[in-house]
Amino acid sequence: MTQHSRDPRQVVEILSEALPYIQRFSGKTVVVKYGGNAMTEQTLVDSFARDMVLMKEVGINPVVVHGGGPQIGDLLAKLKIESRFVNGMRVTDAETMDVVEMVLGGLVNKGIVNLINQCGGKAIGLTGKDSGLIRARQLKVSHQSPEMTAPEIIDIGHVGEVERVSTELIEMLTARDFIPVIAPIGVDGQGRSYNINADLVAGKVAEALHAEKLMLLTNVAGLMNGEGKVLTGLTTEQVDELIADGTIHGGMLPKIRCALDAVKGGVISSHIIDGRVPHATLLEIFTNAGVGTLISDDATPSIS
Repeated sequence: MTQHSRDPRQVVEILSEALPYIQRFSGKTVVVKYGGNAMTEQTLVDSFARDMVLMKEVGINPVVVHGGGPQIGDLLAKLKIESRFVNGMRVTDAETMDVVEMVLGGLVNKGIVNLINQCGGKAIGLTGKDSGLIRARQLKVSHQSPEMTAPEIIDIGHVGEVERVSTELIEMLTARDFIPVIAPIGVDGQGRSYNINADLVAGKVAEALHAEKLMLLTNVAGLMNGEGKVLTGLTTEQVDELIADGTIHGGMLPKIRCALDAVKGGVISSHIIDGRVPHATLLEIFTNAGVGTLISDDATPSIS
């Protein structure tokens, strides 16, 4: 036995533990938002691609929605185009939108597709513009300071929100054993393109597909309580209470709201999982422990 070999009995035990989960989720759709460290560290990139292929091989239908903010910023810097942000959102004029489409719809999207295919899967890249997949509208951003009598509406250009998702193309691809990989770019009725937050796109895609799970990969261990413990097994009512009492705040709030809205919109469960952990998606789906925060309408509260 080599130093890196596993005890065959351990392998069998792992497979045995996974079996009931495979049986339970076979034929179900899982929407995975892919970004953060999981997209930039090579070992995590490789493990993510293998995870998607394995999920498909055991009968689960993964649908990937990816981000790409850092890659967009890098190319804008190389092109000497200034990056400006309002309330954490990139101001996107027509010139910047061209770069967004090149990076998200081209470089990043095709890179993910290629990795999944290299691992033996059949991935196909899409943007929301393909077959009217994501109908978008411009996101309205308002700002009001104490001295203002009314909020100011700020135009941040080609930044959008999801108006509706057409599922026909996704369903056709998954039925033919493809893994759809979706860049978060939408289009309005006049043909204008919009850059949309990838978490929001993943949530709306999950709702439209009536997915079993929405999985949001992050750079944190999950939702923490005041003692630094990961909260999991939360109901939608409990999450609403945690938002109201300020436990959920800051940068985690939009992501939790996205997960919460998906469950309220019909997704069976949402998961905020630690994308810094290799094979995080498989650990969350196929093991008892999991690696993040689970939100559903009938969850059993626990702390891990």
